[in-house]
Amino acid sequence: MDDTNDAPRLQQVVVTVSLLLCVVGSMIGVGVFGGTEVEDAAGGALSADATLVAPASPAFSIWSVIYLGLAGYTLFQWLPAHARDDRQRRLRLPVAGTMLLNAAWILVVQAGVVWGSVLVIAALLVLLARVFVILVGTPASGVAERVVVDGTLGLYLGWVCVATVANVAAALTVSGFDGGDAADWWAVGVLAVVAGIGVALAVRGRGRLAVAAAISWGLVWVAVARSQGEPGSAPAAAAALAAAVVVLGTAVVLRVRAVRQDGRLAA
Repeated sequence: MDDTNDAPRLQQVVVTVSLLLCVVGSMIGVGVFGGTEVEDAAGGALSADATLVAPASPAFSIWSVIYLGLAGYTLFQWLPAHARDDRQRRLRLPVAGTMLLNAAWILVVQAGVVWGSVLVIAALLVLLARVFVILVGTPASGVAERVVVDGTLGLYLGWVCVATVANVAAALTVSGFDGGDAADWWAVGVLAVVAGIGVALAVRGRGRLAVAAAISWGLVWVAVARSQGEPGSAPAAAAALAAAVVVLGTAVVLRVRAVRQDGRLAA
């Protein structure tokens, strides 16, 4: 038995099975199999009107792009040229882990265990951070990899940053903490933290636009939800919009600087 060939093949199979489980989980989450949709599960704790930092429902359409990208990544890592590639070897199992955690999160939410979903999404965020470190530390082989791999995983990380904050806020609300009379300003503070995370990721990734775009996307829809829906909050809406501009603006500036320095484009 050639262990050199078997190890990559096993990783490729793990990624593929994880994708299939992730897709099944997403179908459960949107009620394809008759289950409760995520926004209605757990008593609506994760719906667009549950907290002041919850994005409006259209924000979640980003998952369609992410799932399509993960399917593309799964096919990409099967290509013979990348079977034993060191970058793909390091990425496969962490990415597979994120897909399994994604499916697990949906099942936990369906079970109504909101604080349990916080633990799962926190683990997902940590694993995506590990993926991000690998992406930043090892350059992509070409445009296709930058788009399919770096782009997809960047969107994934950026969106999960926003989703984690919304998930924690939902859990606190379920536990009885809603900020009281200072709820608007609690929301502003939380959104400032999201902006800080987005800026830090932009700096670490030298302006990777996919991460910043996903974070900004989520923040813009938080602004829409708070300005056009209930509960309304002008301070939270303004803070979310400002945070989106800061995150995306920082990434663009750093991206332009990186391109000028070495001509390398990273998603």
